[in-house]
Amino acid sequence: MAGQSPYLVSIMTAQEKNKNYKVIAENRRARFDYAIEDDIECGIILMGSEVKSLRTGQSNIAESYASVEDGELWLTNAHIARYEPAKHFGHEERRRRKLLVSRKELARLWSATQREGMTVVPLVMYFNDKGLVKLKIAIAKGKKNHDKRATEAERDWNRQKERLLKDHG
Repeated sequence: MAGQSPYLVSIMTAQEKNKNYKVIAENRRARFDYAIEDDIECGIILMGSEVKSLRTGQSNIAESYASVEDGELWLTNAHIARYEPAKHFGHEERRRRKLLVSRKELARLWSATQREGMTVVPLVMYFNDKGLVKLKIAIAKGKKNHDKRATEAERDWNRQKERLLKDHG
């Protein structure tokens, strides 16, 4: 590393730190359908066959949601495909999975959903730098159709503005 710029060294160490980071599933529609207020990283309790299936990238969280029930946070309707080599010891594809958050965050989520009428939506499922499966969830409020149209119009205007600046700037 002698003779290299410090900028290049910092990039290399950042990549080495996050070499295990891998996005498994992303809910792209969530930012379109909901106004995101806050996001939280949480753990998820999985079976061995589910983790093996996630390593092959066979999952979908687009139609799933999280809810607070009996003092616990649950992920509902998330699809993790069957892992074929684990025939008899496999898992159900759309079973409820328990999410791990602190008591303080759980109380805040319960308050937001029960009192303020918010929704808890999963944004991204990924392997963190230690190789553990994590889920980023968001406290969100549903958008009305006119809000969605305004978001789409703003996105289109920003694209058009970028093109104009690229061509004439």
